[in-house]
Amino acid sequence: MVAQLDRREMAAIFIGGASGSLLRVWLAQAAVAHVASWPWSTFVVNVTGCFALALIATGLQEGEPESPHWHPLLGTGFCGAYTTFSTMQLELIGMIDHERYGLAIGYALASLLAGYLAIVAGTALVRLAMARVAA
Repeated sequence: MVAQLDRREMAAIFIGGASGSLLRVWLAQAAVAHVASWPWSTFVVNVTGCFALALIATGLQEGEPESPHWHPLLGTGFCGAYTTFSTMQLELIGMIDHERYGLAIGYALASLLAGYLAIVAGTALVRLAMARVAA
């Protein structure tokens, strides 16, 4: 059985994805890194993407129900296209190929830790704001 596609949901994902990918490309061009150095643009994009997704997901799950298209627009579309796990993997392979093992391990661990902390911070920020509004 094939699920019926919601054209508005698909449009939301498309618009969010286009804007997220354009912002990521702009940031990547602003800070081009060599394989032997820290890839700041990808690191910053992935960490800020984790923070943004935490804000969006927490706000939409725990807040007042709004349009059903906000999550596909912002979460799936924008954050999905903005963040770039695949680029991170290619950068790690490049570091390993250039025998920059310490840099690769540090980058992988820092990306995971910073992403996790960004999610915790984003979730806490939304919950704090909601608690203040409710009080």
